[in-house]
Amino acid sequence: MAKIFPLRPARPELICWGCDRYCPANAMICGNGSDRSQHPYELFGEGWESFGLNAPAADTPPSTDDDDGGQV
Repeated sequence: MAKIFPLRPARPELICWGCDRYCPANAMICGNGSDRSQHPYELFGEGWESFGLNAPAADTPPSTDDDDGGQV
């Protein structure tokens, strides 16, 4: 079972977020030892979970410019 990915961790800079192991930043097991993977909250800030591929569907459908009222 996969671990739950936290939306707003308290101290994201202490953990590598690259895989499900969540290693401490100073003792990474699976990485090549260069840098840790940052949490999306660190990269994109508040509300990072509300945009992108996992964003909730928009309330309004996208408008089309070629709408002729249903006539052919």
